[in-house]
Amino acid sequence: MSKRLKKTILIITGVLILGCIGVFIVKSMTKQHSPEETVSHISGDATFTVFYNRPYKKKRVIFGDLVPFEKVWRTGANEATTFTTNRDILVDGTVLREGTYTLWTIPGKDSWKVIFNGYSYDWGVSMIDGTPSRNPEYDALTIEVPVLPLLNIVEQFSIYFEEANDFTIMYLAWDRTAIAIPLKVS
Repeated sequence: MSKRLKKTILIITGVLILGCIGVFIVKSMTKQHSPEETVSHISGDATFTVFYNRPYKKKRVIFGDLVPFEKVWRTGANEATTFTTNRDILVDGTVLREGTYTLWTIPGKDSWKVIFNGYSYDWGVSMIDGTPSRNPEYDALTIEVPVLPLLNIVEQFSIYFEEANDFTIMYLAWDRTAIAIPLKVS
């Protein structure tokens, strides 16, 4: 191999290594602003687990500004939020098969679309242009739920579960907005 070719290969390898290190550093730094959390809930013999990253409000206008209305949102920050169920369930009356899904939303002023997508994405948005990574071809279930206005501000994006009669309700809340997603073991 010529010296020139060896030098070119060495430079390209160095650039690739530095690029990988840079991406790792950027991803690590974003975790400080939007820490990750895993929430699990048991309802009968079903277990629901959500992994997500929790951004803070920080005096920002959230819905309609930071998170635009009528556009797909990764539902949190950093990696795509995942929802796992160990049983087939009904989500607002529609069957969702046992498995792990990425959770996407399309916030609106009066209602939100909630999308369970069957593909696993490394990051919630494109590192190049910030567009959501979701591919609609893998959407397993989409429902629409009404917005629940809140009296108090929720500073940090939160996902939590509550039992209500024969249902488990998964809540998504941030700023002065919440939505409720009814889940039931089928």
